[in-house]
Amino acid sequence: MSDPSLGVAVIGAGMVGRAHAYAYRNASTVFGPGLPPVRLVAIADVHEPFASDTAQRYGFARAETDWRAVIDAPDIQAVSVAVANHLHREIVEAALAAGKHVLCEKPLAPTVTDAQAMVDAVAATDRIGAVGFTFRRSPALNAIREEIVSGRLGRVRHLVGNYWTDYGFDPQRPMSWRYQGGPGSGVLADIGSHLVDLAEFFCGPTAGVQGAAMTTHITSRPQPLGIAVGHAGGVQLSDERHPVSNEDICTFTAAYHGGTLGTFSLSRVAYGHANTLRLDLFCENGTASFDLTRPGEFSIIDGTPGEPVNGARQVFIGPWHPYGSRGLPMDFPTVGHGQNDFFIYQARAFLGQIVGEDKLPPCPDLAHGLHNLRVLEAVVAATDKPVLL
Repeated sequence: MSDPSLGVAVIGAGMVGRAHAYAYRNASTVFGPGLPPVRLVAIADVHEPFASDTAQRYGFARAETDWRAVIDAPDIQAVSVAVANHLHREIVEAALAAGKHVLCEKPLAPTVTDAQAMVDAVAATDRIGAVGFTFRRSPALNAIREEIVSGRLGRVRHLVGNYWTDYGFDPQRPMSWRYQGGPGSGVLADIGSHLVDLAEFFCGPTAGVQGAAMTTHITSRPQPLGIAVGHAGGVQLSDERHPVSNEDICTFTAAYHGGTLGTFSLSRVAYGHANTLRLDLFCENGTASFDLTRPGEFSIIDGTPGEPVNGARQVFIGPWHPYGSRGLPMDFPTVGHGQNDFFIYQARAFLGQIVGEDKLPPCPDLAHGLHNLRVLEAVVAATDKPVLL
C-alpha cells in the first residue's frame, strides 16, 4: 500500500527559507481537514549551520548542504526553492525532472530567457510549478478586492503602490547577490515584483509601462568575511569594497485595460521604513487603503453613510473576511496576524493543489512568474528616454 503522505523540503535556509519551513510546519493547522499527513523531511543550505538550525527549529528530519540531495531523495514530493535568484532555474528544472512539485520564490528567475525555460520544463511534466507571491494571501487585500469585484467600490481608476524598505540604507551593509546583476535586478526585482503582481491582482494585466526612473545611492559595499542571513549584517567586513550594479530606488507608471493607471515608488534606502508596503486604490465609488505595518486591517470610504458622518472607516479583519475563518487559532477581529501567516496560507494552497483540493485560490503558476518578469523588463526599458531640462 502506497504512503498517502506528502514529504516536503525547503532549499535555502535564509530569511525566506525559514518562512517556508514555518509555513509547512503549520499548513495542516489552517482551513480544516483535507491534506494528507505532511512530513517535514529536509532543509538544504550550502551553509551547514543555517540548514541545521532551520531544520531543528521547525522540526524537519534532516539538514543537507547540497540541494541535489533533496532532488535525489525519494521521500520528498514537494520542494520550496528559496535561494538567490540566479540559482532558481537549475534547481527548479532538476526538481521537475525528478518528478517533484515546486514552489519557487519570486522573482522567478534573473532573466526572461531563464523563466521561459522553466515554464517549458514544467509543461513537459504533470507536476505543479508555482511561484510565491505571498501578498495575494493577505486577508485585508482580498477583502478590498471583494469590494471591487462586487461593484460596491467599482473599477479601480488609479492605484498608488509604495514599497519602501531600509535594508540597504547603511553603506556598511555587506555585499551580497541582492546588490549585483544589472539594472532591474535590485529593488525592482526584489520588492517591485510584489507590487507589479498586486496591481494586476486588482487591475488586471499590465497594458504598458512608462516614465520609469532608477538610481543607485550606495555605489559600493564591503566584502563580508562571514555569511549573513537575509538582509542582516552582523558579520565581520574586509576593507575590500565591491561595486553595486543595480538600483536602490525605482519609480514608474503603468497602464491597465479600461483606462486604469498605477504609480509606483520603490526603495531599499528609505530610512525608518523596515518593510512598508502601502496600496491606495481610488475607485469609481470610493477609496480603499492597506498598510502592511497594520496588516490586520484596512480603510475604506464610500457613499454608504450620510454625508454628515461619512469618512474613512477602519475595518478589522474577522472570520467573515477571506482567509479569516480558521486561518488563525483565534479568528476574530483585532487579534491580528502578520506577513508570516501569508506564507502558511500559501503553503496550504500549494499542498492543496498537489492533492486536488480547491479550498483556496491556487498559487500563481510559472507562466505567471514569466509574465511578471516581462513587466519588470518593460520597466527597465522605460528608463531609456529621459527628457532633460
